Amino acid sequence: MLKTHKDLDVWKKSMELAERYYYLTDKFPDNERYGLVSQMRRSAVSVPSNIAEGAARGSIKEFIQFLYISLGSLSELETQSLLSDRLKLLNDKSIFNELELIRKMLLGLIKSMKNKI
Repeated sequence: MLKTHKDLDVWKKSMELAERYYYLTDKFPDNERYGLVSQMRRSAVSVPSNIAEGAARGSIKEFIQFLYISLGSLSELETQSLLSDRLKLLNDKSIFNELELIRKMLLGLIKSMKNKI
């Protein structure tokens, strides 16, 4: 039984992802501090934050809505990562595997929650 968002594997994984992005973007040039670095960190933090907020809501429908918001933030982060890769700023291509794993986990959780309605 789910006690809190901290019991969700997708929340744990997305927290690790956010932490990883802080380290990755720390190596970006200073002129990207208020550009890509800021955007990527905000998007990365948004994924677990929305999972947490949704899990704290009183209804499954609201939880699903917040899971979709997390999915949107993940897509933003993927886009920003692809741009960073094109600009030769991203030095860790394995991050794309993590993004895809979390996407699959979110979609699985959404499907599972929809089956409970």
